[in-house]
Amino acid sequence: VQLVESGGGSVQAGGSLRLSCEASAYRYRRYWMGWFRQVPGKPREGVALISSEGNTNYTDSVKGRFTISKDNAVGKITLYLQMNSLKPEDTAMYYCAGSGQIWSTLAETPSAPQMPHWGQGTQVTVSS
Repeated sequence: VQLVESGGGSVQAGGSLRLSCEASAYRYRRYWMGWFRQVPGKPREGVALISSEGNTNYTDSVKGRFTISKDNAVGKITLYLQMNSLKPEDTAMYYCAGSGQIWSTLAETPSAPQMPHWGQGTQVTVSS
């Protein structure tokens, strides 16, 4: 499994960015994938996640501004994060992540330590 992010950059407050993550060889049938972010000195936090069934979960601070989606194709999954109305506090390194096969319920959203697959990260900087 390989996850490769793109789409980060610098934007002024109120602007928009779209992050993409191409997940190759991701052949799990029941899974969660999502976006996490981290600033220096703080733990990595979940921003938006989506399950194989299309269920989504957002952290409160991005609800109504960010939208996660995915596109399933043969042999790969492309994950997106549309970020609108960006705020300076959204500045962070954003990481794409994926769970392994989930054999139990998909009702629980996994946390960062429960995600074995990670991309290299893409920086998002929002200036005021």
